[in-house]
Amino acid sequence: MPPQSLSLDSFIPYRLSVAANAASAVIATLYQRRFGISIPEWRVIAILGEGAPLAPRAIVERARLDKVTVSRAAKTLESRGLLARSSDHDDQRSHRLALTGPGRALYEAVAPEALALEARLLAGFADWERGALEGLLRKVEDAAASIR
Repeated sequence: MPPQSLSLDSFIPYRLSVAANAASAVIATLYQRRFGISIPEWRVIAILGEGAPLAPRAIVERARLDKVTVSRAAKTLESRGLLARSSDHDDQRSHRLALTGPGRALYEAVAPEALALEARLLAGFADWERGALEGLLRKVEDAAASIR
């Protein structure tokens, strides 16, 4: 039996990537033009904006970015006074990253606009469709994690 041919239009990993890139590009335009930050920098800010200081490895895991990208983003944000490093009391070889006052202010300025753009992206979705999409994305993420 000959192997099946690959059609990108029906290959789910490709479609997920294209959709994620398209949605990310819409929101990235906002924070790149208005706030002068890159996609990885925003991801670091957004993750830290949700809570307590984190070790870089936790940000790498959460953002699904490689550690070099997170390290560069953190250094840039730190040089701009948006991020601060402190020692990690649990692991003396590591440190924790936290938003500074200006970093928190930037997060609080960008987050509502990002949510407004998300609402525009999903405006044509019924509530049940949005819920189904969230559930399906979670299932794909869980399946990918179990394959690793």
